[in-house]
Amino acid sequence: MRHPLHPALVHFPVACWSLATAADLASLAFGEPAWRFAGIVLLTGIGFSIPAMLAGFLELARLGPDSPAIKDVNRHMLMVMCALACYVTSLFLRLHGTTLIAPGLLSIGLSMLGFLCLGVAGWLGGKLVYGHRLGVSPPDETSG
Repeated sequence: MRHPLHPALVHFPVACWSLATAADLASLAFGEPAWRFAGIVLLTGIGFSIPAMLAGFLELARLGPDSPAIKDVNRHMLMVMCALACYVTSLFLRLHGTTLIAPGLLSIGLSMLGFLCLGVAGWLGGKLVYGHRLGVSPPDETSG
């Protein structure tokens, strides 16, 4: 039985980016402790996204170009790349050299947009697994 690596890895960037967005919103009320936490988990999520995306590309390489799932795979990948772009830009906007500074409204807005893209990507990922049955082993016909 082969288990794809991509689904196991995506939980880390999803959790970090979700926490970063929540902390960004919390920073509007709680200030520096929240925005510092947001910056740290934002950076951590970006780091964890690299192996998750590489594993996704490996899974994509196993999929034929004539697969009925290819459109949803491409949409999923596009939404993840949009989320990554939003979160990376948000991180750069809150850096002064290598020092985290308080995020502006644009940085927080990009974090929220990244979260929205992440949600759509997750929904599409679920569609790939539960609708197209990607990464799902066929039932064992001998145990029947």
